[in-house]
Amino acid sequence: MVVMIADALNYFYEIFSSNMMNIPLIAPIVDYLMKIPLINILVALILWKPFFAVIIMPGLGVLTLYLLYIVWYERKLTARIQWRVGPLEVARPIRGAIQALADGIRYFFQEAIVHREAHRPYFVQLPILAFIPVLLPIMFIPAGSAVGIYTPNAIQLTVTFIALIPITIVAIGWASNSRFAYIGSVREAFMYFAYEVPFIIAVISMIFLYGSGDAYVAVEKQSAIPGALLNPIAFIVYLIAMLMATSRLPFEIPEADQEIAFGPFVEYSGILFGLVMVLAYEKLYIMTLLFTILFLGGWSGIYCPLLGDLNGPLWMFIKTIVVISILVIVRSIYARYRLDQALRIGWTSMLALSIVALVVGGALGVWLS
Repeated sequence: MVVMIADALNYFYEIFSSNMMNIPLIAPIVDYLMKIPLINILVALILWKPFFAVIIMPGLGVLTLYLLYIVWYERKLTARIQWRVGPLEVARPIRGAIQALADGIRYFFQEAIVHREAHRPYFVQLPILAFIPVLLPIMFIPAGSAVGIYTPNAIQLTVTFIALIPITIVAIGWASNSRFAYIGSVREAFMYFAYEVPFIIAVISMIFLYGSGDAYVAVEKQSAIPGALLNPIAFIVYLIAMLMATSRLPFEIPEADQEIAFGPFVEYSGILFGLVMVLAYEKLYIMTLLFTILFLGGWSGIYCPLLGDLNGPLWMFIKTIVVISILVIVRSIYARYRLDQALRIGWTSMLALSIVALVVGGALGVWLS
């Protein structure tokens, strides 16, 4: 039995150590730890490129830090623009920077109330199931040499999973069996149809331009000129679609705090509310990762020899956070559109622009090939 366990550990160690992140900055520490039994397997696992990409960067570890940052930053920035203070009482010396962590702890210990009219099994299960299409794209989105599962169709797969997210949100509203949640769900469905077609066409236009759905090919083709300059029309369409897809002002129509108080999620409380609250932020993170690959050169940037393989994930993270931080400003300076106005934008201006972007992408793809 002991021999079998030892053989299994050696087998996994060989797999992990054969494809590790090469980071010269921490190489002496890694070399020392690799000489310690069992610890070496743990270190090899952490630095194993598929594990590093999915669990650490740009995966779940960075996603968690992003959630803690963006909730605080959005509240703080909005407050400043509107001449308010924003979060301050939690950790006053650091200007309330851990407010999001405090909120998460509060949600975790609050009672999750399931009202009598709700479809109980679905009401409880759907907020958890909704994380499947949100988190699965992380497995296919590369960041330099770090990638969970390599596929030449990473862009198409990511778009497919993003397209599934609104279905779970509509189902959440249905499971609540509430008139206000139902209104929010119907609005979500309308918005979904309004932005999804232009969004997909914009992505297809970039696939035509690069001649491949491979994220590595897309980044390589942007070595001289970023995709935002190659096809600025697709850039604009994707940007607006991203705001609509994540229910961000001025497209906060499914939630509409003044009318239906958080829309499809109005009946949720406790940890279930905490889960559904971050869905839009996580969807924004995934869409921005794809946006960075398609239009901003992905993980390309100034190479630092000390960081080695960490250069790619780090540049990907920096670009993603910068884009999201800029999008947050929109919340504070635009009034919310009515549903009919948003639908008109989606089915007229955005659809027309996306078709133009498709023509531009196809023409450039033929010319550059």
